[in-house]
Amino acid sequence: MRAVPSLAALPKAPPLILFRSFLYFLWFGVVSVIMNVGALPTLLMPRRAIVRTSQCWSRVLLWGLKHIAGLDWEVRGTIPQGGVLVASKHMSMWDTLALYMLLDDAVIVLKRELLNVPFYGWYLRKAHMIAIDRAAGASALRQMAAQGKAVVAEGRPIVIFPEGTRKSPGAPPDYKPGVAGLYGLLGVDCVPVALNSGLFWTGPMGFLKKPGRIIIEFLPPIPAGLGRAAFTALLEARTETAAAKLIAEGRTALAAHS
Repeated sequence: MRAVPSLAALPKAPPLILFRSFLYFLWFGVVSVIMNVGALPTLLMPRRAIVRTSQCWSRVLLWGLKHIAGLDWEVRGTIPQGGVLVASKHMSMWDTLALYMLLDDAVIVLKRELLNVPFYGWYLRKAHMIAIDRAAGASALRQMAAQGKAVVAEGRPIVIFPEGTRKSPGAPPDYKPGVAGLYGLLGVDCVPVALNSGLFWTGPMGFLKKPGRIIIEFLPPIPAGLGRAAFTALLEARTETAAAKLIAEGRTALAAHS
């Protein structure tokens, strides 16, 4: 279970929001412990068993987020199907939960260290996620490409966070070269994803949950075959423009309820 941030570290928020955030923290921990232990038999089953169990975990957590913390969500655009590259903004843990639930049997590119987390790492291995060593440079890209081609051939989407880590809403973009390299080597369309989750799932360790509605938007695909520079420029422009609109929309909604 995650550690609770100290009261001194928490941002200022109305007592009711802090209370509901704490209740959700308990819900998250209890549900995760029960499902992580209960899912142990799936490690001996076909891979699809842990995929469905993980999607169920995401649904239960998001259900609790809505009914305990008052934080709902909305999907815009067309959810991609099949073997495509999905390049998403990343502002909070909500993004991973939602994308894994919404996409059919998605493979997420993540840092190798997560494989060492008890229970969680075991299930990541079983689900055949693409784990990379960020310090490995070109060899990490080759590894991603090799695994990614097999995933695409199976008709499964690949999710990558182009900036490599979570960013605060409105922070300057920092797109890493890995996404362009993977796009070029896979030779598939890329679907950009914009969102505004960081406005609502916030605070130290993501403890604070502000009531409202997170919006995630699947943008028009970028066709395969562009050069690296052209692809990166288009991906960043399209994603950042859409994200800025969603952030502005979210801030307006928060201000109206403050």
